Amino acid sequence: MKTVALSEVKDDLSRYLRMAEKEQVVITRHGKPAGVLIGFESEDDWFDYRLEQDPRFLRRVESARRSLRAGLGIPLEDLDRAK
Repeated sequence: MKTVALSEVKDDLSRYLRMAEKEQVVITRHGKPAGVLIGFESEDDWFDYRLEQDPRFLRRVESARRSLRAGLGIPLEDLDRAK
């Protein structure tokens, strides 16, 4: 994770966007963390990020996990037999 001052990012945003494709860039204001620049190498990375931040998706994942813990799921080994 790279840390850089806001004044530097403002002067060369393109460079920091390219850098953020490889690692998160923490942007500081007056020496204190103010934000994070996250880049995406591909549209798939952008899609994944949006999905990971979507509260509806996260609720569905948690609901599915609760169901599995309660024994309401089908083991992967049994999926072919369930068709």
